[in-house]
Amino acid sequence: MAVTADSGSAGAVEAVFRIEQARIIAAVARVVRDVGIAEELAQDALVAALEQWPESGVPDRPGAWLMATAKHRAIDLVRRRETYKRKLAEVGRTLEETAPPPEPAEPDDIDDDLLRLVFVSCHPVLSTEARVALTLRLLGGLTTDEIARAYLVPEATVAQRIVRAKRSLAKAGVPFEVPYGAERDARLASVLEVIYLVFNEGYSATAGDDLLRPGLCEDALRLARVLSGLMPDEPEVHALAALLELQASRTATRTGPDGAPVLLADQDRSRWDRRLIRRGVEALTRASAVDGAPGPYALQAAIAVCHARAAAYEDTDWAAIAALYGRLAALTPSPVVELNRAVAVSMADGPEAGLALVDALAAEPALKGYHLLPSVRGDLLARLGRTEEARSEFVRAAGLTRNARERALLEERAARTGRSGAGTGQ
Repeated sequence: MAVTADSGSAGAVEAVFRIEQARIIAAVARVVRDVGIAEELAQDALVAALEQWPESGVPDRPGAWLMATAKHRAIDLVRRRETYKRKLAEVGRTLEETAPPPEPAEPDDIDDDLLRLVFVSCHPVLSTEARVALTLRLLGGLTTDEIARAYLVPEATVAQRIVRAKRSLAKAGVPFEVPYGAERDARLASVLEVIYLVFNEGYSATAGDDLLRPGLCEDALRLARVLSGLMPDEPEVHALAALLELQASRTATRTGPDGAPVLLADQDRSRWDRRLIRRGVEALTRASAVDGAPGPYALQAAIAVCHARAAAYEDTDWAAIAALYGRLAALTPSPVVELNRAVAVSMADGPEAGLALVDALAAEPALKGYHLLPSVRGDLLARLGRTEEARSEFVRAAGLTRNARERALLEERAARTGRSGAGTGQ
């Protein structure tokens, strides 16, 4: 029985579509063999829902309704495209009566449309930047604005990358499948980066009314686990899984009952998920068992382990974390990594040492408009007793963030700093 529609029908459609979009695109792509067309058909299903649900009501299983609608449109498209009547009848009958036929079996085949979608989007015919942008768009349902902020590049640049990527995949006739052997290995780095960024967007949304987008975290964590089982000899695959397990262990404590962000120092560590922490440590152990120097995901997972092992915020081994960030910065130079290192240094050696590192980043073009730079600087200034400067930095940070929850937190910190003459710790 359908739920009666009301003025919130459009919001319901968009919310469901946001959650289901990647699965719909992935399933339809197996039928039409073109991710660009698959996305268009998914959008067509969204339009159909926006037209019909206000009249008919929201279905009991809205995600299934959208999936069925998109698949039916894909079937119609396949029918129109087929040249031979016999093949047309066979394909149409098969698609209507059963699920799409499986790919030819391989010893290590993965029956996972989302994973196939990631590997297709990370095909070597695309640049690394295009692979990441397209996969975030298709898999995570991120907008071009959200991807741009995640990568600290202009939104127009991301939009161009996505359009060109779809055209390139269609022109090359890239098959919708998980690659094997050397081809899979060549695409692995981009796949890991995509999963990492999808998780980060779910863990701390760049925009919107909520800090967390749990669906993205769940998809990223699931894909990381699948990859870990698929590639047991790849240390960075295990390391990424470890990092996401450890980060996910804190999810329940990152927001309060009203959805407001809770700083790391104020989180109830007794509520951290010990099962996920254990899984993370075990995954990092598997990564460490493979010969070779630790990669960027292993170093980040080691940082997360330092936090997980501290019974209280005051017990955190900040010197070890600062050293790990130093190694990470040497391996993958990044102003964001340097900003994180500055926070760790401030906790290990005092706010003045951290502030010197932050001020050295002030002219970094990539951090222009990055709200965490003034946020961190405000905290360090508050700890040094420079309250008026700190308040100004919190206000500036609040004006830069696109996330309503983060903005409210920063505005509250600015007000509290101005009232009390003291800031709060990171």
